[in-house]
Amino acid sequence: FIISGGIYINGAWAGLPHVNTIFLAIGAILASFLGTTGASMILIRPLLRINRQRHNKTHIVIFFIFIVSNCGGLLTPLGDPPLYLGFLRGVPFVWTLRLLPEWFLTNGLLLALFYALDAWLFRRREAPQRAVLAQANPKAPGGLHIRGWSNFLFLLGVMGSILTAGYVINPWLMRLYGEHAAEIWSKVFQIVCMGLLAGASYRWTAAATRQANTFSFAPILEVAALFFGIFGAMIPALELLAGKSQVLSLHEPWHFFWMTGLMSSFLDNAPTYLVYATLAASQNQISTLHLGELAQLFPDLLAAISCAAVFFGANTYIGNGPNFMVKSIAEHEQVKMPSFGGYMLWSGAILIPIFILQTWLFFR
Repeated sequence: FIISGGIYINGAWAGLPHVNTIFLAIGAILASFLGTTGASMILIRPLLRINRQRHNKTHIVIFFIFIVSNCGGLLTPLGDPPLYLGFLRGVPFVWTLRLLPEWFLTNGLLLALFYALDAWLFRRREAPQRAVLAQANPKAPGGLHIRGWSNFLFLLGVMGSILTAGYVINPWLMRLYGEHAAEIWSKVFQIVCMGLLAGASYRWTAAATRQANTFSFAPILEVAALFFGIFGAMIPALELLAGKSQVLSLHEPWHFFWMTGLMSSFLDNAPTYLVYATLAASQNQISTLHLGELAQLFPDLLAAISCAAVFFGANTYIGNGPNFMVKSIAEHEQVKMPSFGGYMLWSGAILIPIFILQTWLFFR
């Protein structure tokens, strides 16, 4: 959040339907490599800027949450925390690339739906202002202007700390002290590294750049307060789920897809992923400490769990961390966002049919 807030992007773009769709497509790709949070924080502000003159903006932010803040982050363990936990438990780093068909179908359908809706709304309300929109953003030299380039190095540092923890720190500590201690100290290593990188970014990024981005700590503080309560409430729920998981009649990939997805919509998707991946492994006499065997022997089960943990986080504002941050940033920019229930009406109407199609095509 802090590092991405120091990157200011501007250019000679207008908030036209095809431009917005390209923005979301780029975000879908970046989400798998910068993480859903990183990609969301880099792109949401320039997307809001180029659409400042638009009357209808709510749907743009909602689809941004669907695509960039959630569904785009499926292709690597850098994209979303559940996949990273799987990586720490032995799932090969490149294994998630086998989920490209699921990623392409979901994001492709969402982009097509977004373009159709945005184009319809544009023709209905914005067409007379096309010239105004085209001139709303002054042309930047070369068509693209970026301030805060050093923050891309800090983002690479974040990626490097994640990979170092997974490839070096965690295996080394696991051999010495066991899985539990290795997992804790790997997280400590990441927290320290990311804290130092965030502090360096905040210290060395020009104040004018953050001001141009209308950067403030209000969104992250709101999310911190919200998730503090969620984490406290979810611990007993996840413990109950883990304790009763053996009596659940889950055997087919679609069983795991919908149960993992249901829990990931309202609880933290990372521990939910581990609960159901552990259940799938134990049901098939596989070590729960090395999910790489599950990926090798029962890839359809792990694929269903992985897709659900990533995709279903888009169902609610609390399903994934970036969701509420994007909502908060949009509201600070005077975009009217739906209530919690109103957002679920959007996700229920758009995402659930796509997930049903996913089930029929991939997880039957």
